[in-house]
Amino acid sequence: MRFPSLVSVASAIALASLASADVAESSDVLVLTKDTFTSAVNSEPLILVEFYAPWCGHCKALAPHYEEAATTLKGKDIKLAKVDCVDQADLCQSHGVQGYPTLKVFRNGEPTEYSGPRKADGIISYMLKQNLPAVSDVTASNLAEFQNADKLVVLAYVSSTTKAPAPEFSATAEKLRDEYLFGITSDAAAIAAAGVTPPAIVVYRNFDERITEYPHPPSAVTTAELEAWIQQLAIPILGEVNGETYAMYAGSGKPIGYLFLDPTDEKKDETLAVLKPVAAKYRGKIHFVWIDATKFGDHAKALNLAEPKWPSFVIQNLEDQLKYPYDQSKPIEAEAVSAMVGEYLAGKLLPKLKSQPIPESQNESVFTLVNAQFDEVVYDDSKDVFVEFYATWCGHCKRLKPIWDSLGDHFADVKDQLVIAKMESQENDLPASAPFRISGFPTLKFKPAGSREFLEYNGDRELESLVAYVQEHAKNSLKPSVKAPENESQATFEAPREAHDEL
Repeated sequence: MRFPSLVSVASAIALASLASADVAESSDVLVLTKDTFTSAVNSEPLILVEFYAPWCGHCKALAPHYEEAATTLKGKDIKLAKVDCVDQADLCQSHGVQGYPTLKVFRNGEPTEYSGPRKADGIISYMLKQNLPAVSDVTASNLAEFQNADKLVVLAYVSSTTKAPAPEFSATAEKLRDEYLFGITSDAAAIAAAGVTPPAIVVYRNFDERITEYPHPPSAVTTAELEAWIQQLAIPILGEVNGETYAMYAGSGKPIGYLFLDPTDEKKDETLAVLKPVAAKYRGKIHFVWIDATKFGDHAKALNLAEPKWPSFVIQNLEDQLKYPYDQSKPIEAEAVSAMVGEYLAGKLLPKLKSQPIPESQNESVFTLVNAQFDEVVYDDSKDVFVEFYATWCGHCKRLKPIWDSLGDHFADVKDQLVIAKMESQENDLPASAPFRISGFPTLKFKPAGSREFLEYNGDRELESLVAYVQEHAKNSLKPSVKAPENESQATFEAPREAHDEL
């Protein structure tokens, strides 16, 4: 295995800036059809294919980045191609394409899902990693180049490439090859130049601390331990979160502490410096990030920051979807934020829950549910409850609305036994008592009377199906209750009329 020495990943990314933005005259992206796809893909050791639709907004946004990446990677003999799924519908369907754009990496005709970024430099970096062996051989001649080849590089210095920790190192590299560069060397000159004693595993980064050596005996490291160590170092102590980096933070499952900043604020760097020691103190327990408040103000609102006031800080528990805003009337100070995070981790900090006002009246057959009434209404043991969790902007929710209203009308006579409700999830947080979280709209949940179990409805959204579901799962009778007249003596009896023919 040899690490390519002509152009490093970092320098290849730099070439992306030289790519022409004018793709009308020429393009380095291959256009594939059902007649050319198999021969083009099978003949390449490595090729990236985009399945797109011309009307797709995300595809249009990706297009210039894809062109830039294709131009840069052309010099590395890595091709990029695309398939128009409107014109080539059968071809896209045969490759399991269900959304646009879908990107797949093909190795000698065998596909795997592309899981990299959607910007030019990210595509270039990802595909260059794909073109390398999982572990590259490093010598003294290319040591410095490899150490600086990407944002994060992992290098093992060993006396033997067959003894521990080499096997565990290689297994980790195979698992994480899409994300990071891995190299190994037993070259005495390279080891001397690095100033380490083998065996040693070292991470090189272009952020935070430049060089970090594995702190425990490398010969005893397991693949799981090595992976966890690398993944932790891959996340900056206080980095920027945006569309490209969010998945890295969210995928860890750890809480996120957002520092909302105006990037044009002259005190931006000063504010970051204030919080960096706090972020370092709680590293591994909570991710600290800063976010562009001018671009992502709506996200601040979604995290229950009441005012567009920057800088502001808020903790989000991704698992429970709970938010803990820092008091916006107070300045961002290290001691105060550290105390807040300590209380949060100790389970002593209460979340701030968003709720619309309780409606003054409920005149419709569908009950308008808000956070402030959730426990009172949903956990009423005497009633079955069927709730639609929706978002006002959601097209599927808009199409469901008349059907859901009709469902409420259908059971209007049994409101004292069955509640058909709706809750705007963008304006109302779920309380901690709810044993579920909303991940898409609309979400339909049914809670039988006398139970704490929530059943999720996954059937079709026709009225007949919804009615049948309620009838199947309701614990209460769905027949209207009949009240006896208040004054029995005033009750009247009408004898049946004799049957007769009408003229």
